Amino acid sequence: MCIRKQFFNQIRGYAVKRKYPVNPEDAKKLPVFGYGISKASYNRIFVWGCRETGALAVPQKKEEEKFHKISPIKYPKRLFFAENHEVTNVACGFGFSIFSVNPNNDNSRLYGTGINSDSQIGYHAIRENKPLEIIFSPVAIHLPLKEKKTRINKIAAGRAHTLVLTSEGLFTFGNNAYGQCGRMIITDEDYSNSHYVHKISNVDDTIKDVECGQDHSLILTESGQVYSCGWGADGQTGLGHFNSESRFTRVLGDIANENIVKVSGRSDFVLAINDKGEVFGWGNTEYAQLDTPNDLQQVCNATFIEKCKGLGKIVDIAAGGSFCLILNEDGQVFSWGYGLLGAGPKVQYSKKPVLLPEILFGKNEFQTDSKVIKIKAGIGHAAAISNYGNLYMWGRNRSGCLGMGHDKDQPFPFRVSVSGLVKDVSCGFDHSIALCKPFI
Repeated sequence: MCIRKQFFNQIRGYAVKRKYPVNPEDAKKLPVFGYGISKASYNRIFVWGCRETGALAVPQKKEEEKFHKISPIKYPKRLFFAENHEVTNVACGFGFSIFSVNPNNDNSRLYGTGINSDSQIGYHAIRENKPLEIIFSPVAIHLPLKEKKTRINKIAAGRAHTLVLTSEGLFTFGNNAYGQCGRMIITDEDYSNSHYVHKISNVDDTIKDVECGQDHSLILTESGQVYSCGWGADGQTGLGHFNSESRFTRVLGDIANENIVKVSGRSDFVLAINDKGEVFGWGNTEYAQLDTPNDLQQVCNATFIEKCKGLGKIVDIAAGGSFCLILNEDGQVFSWGYGLLGAGPKVQYSKKPVLLPEILFGKNEFQTDSKVIKIKAGIGHAAAISNYGNLYMWGRNRSGCLGMGHDKDQPFPFRVSVSGLVKDVSCGFDHSIALCKPFI
C-alpha cells in the first residue's frame, strides 16, 4: 500500500472511531454562549441613498469631517439601530426617516432622523429655543399616549409632516401650512419650534391605514371610506375643489359607494383600489395618469380608471411623482405615465399600462412560481418585492437611492443585493429603507 493511500485510510479511521460513545442527552448539557445579540436583531434594517440629510442615520467618517463632505451610500447598509430596537414599520419622507418599534426599556415607540426644519420628527433641542434642524441618528419622538400597551400600527411621511396611526388613534405633527396635519391653519406658525402633536378626532369610523403625499394626507377606514386633507391645488385631495383643506373630509366621486382597500399617492396624484380590484384616481394628471376629456391636467374628483380594465384583479397600487404602478393577482406589474417606467430606456412615456416582463422579477424555469407580491413608489423611483423576499428597483437613481452601487439611472427592474428576506420597503425622494428578516 502506498504511503498516500495509507495516510487517507488513517484519516478515515480517526473519523469513524471514537474513544467514547455519543449520548444525545450530553449535548443538552453543554453551555450556551451569548454574543450580545438581542431578539430585536432578527429584524434587519437596510438603508441607502443620500446621507447629507441624516435620513440614513449613518455617522460621518473621519475623512468626511476633514473635507466637510458627506458621500452617499450606494449599496444597502445595515442599520444597527435595529440591533437594539425591534422595528415594526419604516417610512421615508423628504430627507427624513421614521421608525416605529416595539417599546423597550425607555418605553419609546417612535424614532426619527434627518431633516427636522418643521418638527416633522418632533421637537429636539440641545439649548432652549435652539431646535436642531438636522439630526444624524434616530431620536425618540414623544407621543401623548395614555396607555402603556398602545401599539403603532402604521406610519407615513410627507415632505415635512408625519402621520402615526396607533391603537389609541391617529396623531399628526410637522408642517401644517396647507392643513395636511388635519388641523386649523395658523398664519405664520413657527413649525421649527413646535412641540405640538395633534390627535385626529373628527373621523367617526375606525382608521386602518394612512398615506402622505407631498403636502396632503389620506386615511382609509375599516368600512372602505377615504378621507383627505391638505394641499389641493392639483386636485390631490379629491374633494371636488382645488382649495387647501384643514380638516379630514370624506372623498366621494366614483368611490362614494365603493369599499376601498388601499390608497397610494407619494406626490400630487392618488390611486385607489376597491375590493373588486378596480382602480380609481385623482389629482395631477399631466402625465396621462388619467384619461381626461380635452387633456384636462387636474382632476379634483375620484375617477374610475377605464384603462386598467382587463388587466386582471388589481391587488396593489403605487403612485409616484409622474408615474403609476399596478399589480394584479397573478403577480404581473404594469406601469404608465412619465419617467423610467421599468420597460427599458426607450419607454419613458406611456398613456396605457405597460406590462413589465415577469422574467425581470425572477420568474424563470428554475423558479416558475416566483412572482411580485408588493409594489412601492417614491418620487422618481420604484420598487417591487417578490414572494421569495427579493427586492427589485428601477427609476431615477438620485444619490444612489436604488442601492445598486452606482448613481446611474436604471430603466428596468434590477435585483438589489440585501442580506435578508425583504418584508417591506419605503422610497423617499433620494433615499430608501428596507425592512427585512434574516434567511434563517
